[in-house]
Amino acid sequence: MSDPNSASQISFAQAFFCSAFAACFAEFCTLPLDTAKVRLQLQKKVGIDEDPSLPKYKGLLGTMKTIAREEGITALWKGVVPGMHRQCVYGGLRIGLYDPVKTFLVGSAFVGEVPLYHMILAALLTGALAITIANPTDLVKVRLQAEGQLPPGVPKHYSGAMDAYSTIVRQEGLGALWTGLGPNVARNAIINAAELASYDQVKMTILKIPGFTDSAFTHLLAGLGAGLFAVFIGSPVDVVKSRMMGDSTYKSTFDCFLKTSFNEGFLAFYKGFLPNFGRVGAWNVIMFLTLEQAKRFFSG
Repeated sequence: MSDPNSASQISFAQAFFCSAFAACFAEFCTLPLDTAKVRLQLQKKVGIDEDPSLPKYKGLLGTMKTIAREEGITALWKGVVPGMHRQCVYGGLRIGLYDPVKTFLVGSAFVGEVPLYHMILAALLTGALAITIANPTDLVKVRLQAEGQLPPGVPKHYSGAMDAYSTIVRQEGLGALWTGLGPNVARNAIINAAELASYDQVKMTILKIPGFTDSAFTHLLAGLGAGLFAVFIGSPVDVVKSRMMGDSTYKSTFDCFLKTSFNEGFLAFYKGFLPNFGRVGAWNVIMFLTLEQAKRFFSG
């Protein structure tokens, strides 16, 4: 990822395949953490007159245990099908296009370390483009994950991913598949820049330290750094995105932001920060480790 000429070493088709495969593998491994994160973000603050034993979900592991106990362990992978759809499209495009766009911005004749602002701009562009195309898959994944909060005995809205797509289009219109597009574009463009640009920057910094080589351990450290930076930067828009997709009562992105801030305070935008980092950190480590190995396989 940090080699400015890496885009020329493999074709875009190969880069897209490597990126989609790495993203899907990371998604499958960390989806239980994402399910717990979404439940914690959708959970509203307990009111004065409500049962003090609430909220229902407490902490990453506690939320996962509650979901597994009440809904079965497979509920932790609820939304895995649209999650795979999303990563094939979104992951393949945002990561696969990153090196070519970065090379385009600096010029094919450029030699040396790519400036950080070029990395950030390239990642912002590919993240925004990719999620605009993949927003329906993100919406369906969040809707399926949120269904576990329905009271016992209340029928589910969707029987699966494909039923969710068709039901949403039939009942809410085709445009509903792009619900939450504004915060989703903001979130994913920002997080993509935080992940890819910071991964490149952290990796280049580590490789300047005596004794460090372009190894799996370096990729692991750079992936953790990328995950931490991405969560810190992207948590507020991530919370707004999850709430808009999982709760149709919000009129707009601004309405969701105002209501959340007014009713629950600014810290609500960092609700689920630790499970979010647990998920995003693990996701980045797995994805970048897999991606680096896949690209090495094709580049020889």
